[in-house]
Amino acid sequence: MILYGRNPVREALRADKRAPGRIWANEGAAQEFDAAKVVADAELEQLCGSPDHQGVCAEFGDFPYADPGSLLDAEDALVICLDQVQDPRNLGAVCRVAESAGAAGVVIPDRRAAVVTPSAAKTSAGAVEHLAIAQVGNIADWLIEAKEKQAWVYGAAADARTGWADPDYRGRVVLVLGSEGKGLRPRVADACDDLIALPMRGQIGSLNVSAAAAVLVYGILQFRLQSDRPG
Repeated sequence: MILYGRNPVREALRADKRAPGRIWANEGAAQEFDAAKVVADAELEQLCGSPDHQGVCAEFGDFPYADPGSLLDAEDALVICLDQVQDPRNLGAVCRVAESAGAAGVVIPDRRAAVVTPSAAKTSAGAVEHLAIAQVGNIADWLIEAKEKQAWVYGAAADARTGWADPDYRGRVVLVLGSEGKGLRPRVADACDDLIALPMRGQIGSLNVSAAAAVLVYGILQFRLQSDRPG
């Protein structure tokens, strides 16, 4: 896999989760990446297949997916589960939110959904390298297993009757977000303990999945921070 962009390459090297190979950089980026071979921008674009290389790209091994059974080990684990999100850029943006907020990880399907690609890594600004991302064969079945581990499972749905601020988010929590345009599949929605909705005051009926993730994850984080305050 050839990663591109300064943050994705820098964070992949720093995280040391997958073996690095050759590095190529233009003159502007070569000082930061000492072992890089200096090449022109046109060659960088050809190597990585994108004009958004920011002067560097590098070879790395395949992304190491995490064990889905380990994500809920912590008593206060917050896990984001994506139900067939197709766009790798949306996956990357959600992973950036999850890592920044200190989430335990992200769960994605192993079929018919976005996986960790160079585009996802670029959109995440390298956050995927520091985040546990697990693939599962069936999202609904994994949610049932999560509830057996005493996790509360909340699915985001535009037409839900429960407001996003109503639940108690202490303890293990799984937040489920649906695919672009279609939302949660019925069996996935049925596997949730409750469906929650963000207030929509404008003419557009829903948020992009990564924007919804940002609002909900930081709302949960704020709830927890306030719950931990004495008195």
